[in-house]
Amino acid sequence: MVFSVRWLGHASFQITVGSKNIYLDPYQGTYRDKADLILVTHSHHDHCDEAKIENTRKDDTVVIAPADCAPRIDGEVKSLKPGGKLRVGDIAIEAVSAYNYRRFREPGVPFHPKDLGVGYLVTVGGKTIYHAGDTDFIPEMEKLGNIYLALLPSGGKYTMDSSDAAEAALAIEPEEVIPMHLLTSDPREFKEKVESRSSIKVILLEPGERYELD
Repeated sequence: MVFSVRWLGHASFQITVGSKNIYLDPYQGTYRDKADLILVTHSHHDHCDEAKIENTRKDDTVVIAPADCAPRIDGEVKSLKPGGKLRVGDIAIEAVSAYNYRRFREPGVPFHPKDLGVGYLVTVGGKTIYHAGDTDFIPEMEKLGNIYLALLPSGGKYTMDSSDAAEAALAIEPEEVIPMHLLTSDPREFKEKVESRSSIKVILLEPGERYELD
């Protein structure tokens, strides 16, 4: 059974397990395959692109997104708050916290407050993939366990930078990690920081590139 992850750019990913296609934060890249499941972390347009969602969904596609995304998306939308769980066939989804406490739009106003969005744990084919969403390195990450692949933002300004993302990876201890939401950061810095201090495998992808999981 094929189990692969394709980075589409920014925070957008396609997970393919057998014949099932899961899209996370569809925004950048091309979407040739229709989605069985779409997960949206928060309502900012570079994560919740209603045109991409509409073009990718089928009649039976399940869309999971925060409640404030729902008015912008045609059809039924399911919402999960941190700790909420849902099964879609043999795919288990759990929402987890994602927020800023170090990065602010203006004093006292974070870019991503606690009530804005979530990250997701997606468990399928015996592996759990963690998409962190837009977030700082938050204490809740240290409680995550049994993560096979972590997808971590490392671009700075709106999210963790490379140093913070490396500390997050070391705390989460996944088998493998892919940096995303890069902005102007150099992912090679993240890779060096993580691999020099752990056995975690850092995978650097170009937009559109696919990585097959073992």
